[in-house]
Amino acid sequence: MDPLDRIDELIALVEQARSVPMSRNNCMVDRGEMIGALDELRAELPADLRRAAALLEERDKIMEAGKREADRIISEGEAEHARLVSVNEITVSAEHEGARIIAEARAEAQRLRDEVDDYVDTALANFEQFLTRALASIERGRDKMHALREIGTFAGDEADRPLPF
Repeated sequence: MDPLDRIDELIALVEQARSVPMSRNNCMVDRGEMIGALDELRAELPADLRRAAALLEERDKIMEAGKREADRIISEGEAEHARLVSVNEITVSAEHEGARIIAEARAEAQRLRDEVDDYVDTALANFEQFLTRALASIERGRDKMHALREIGTFAGDEADRPLPF
């Protein structure tokens, strides 16, 4: 029987006991019956107390294991967070470095384009001056040839002569 049920029986036994004459709070109970019931209760209580203590100990062990597991999970989560933050920082740093390198490469490419444009412009300007002088020289030569033709310097017998160059 459950110890609580035993205590309920003892209370009922006292409640049903006859009152002592001239007293409201005192009653008469069978001493043997009361001692027997209390002995039975005493015999049952240690087993129940041991079981309750074992349950409390088991509960404490389970709670401690749960706390250790929670601490482990939190530690792993913090480590993963730190790893992801580190990976993110590396990625952000790499992206910034990549953007910087691309910007430098574009600036260098533009500088080289500008230098090539200047070189080609200078070369073309020099070539233009050369061609202008050559055209002017050719034009002067043609003008002389026309002038000589008009004054009659070119005769048929001169065709047999070698050219002056």
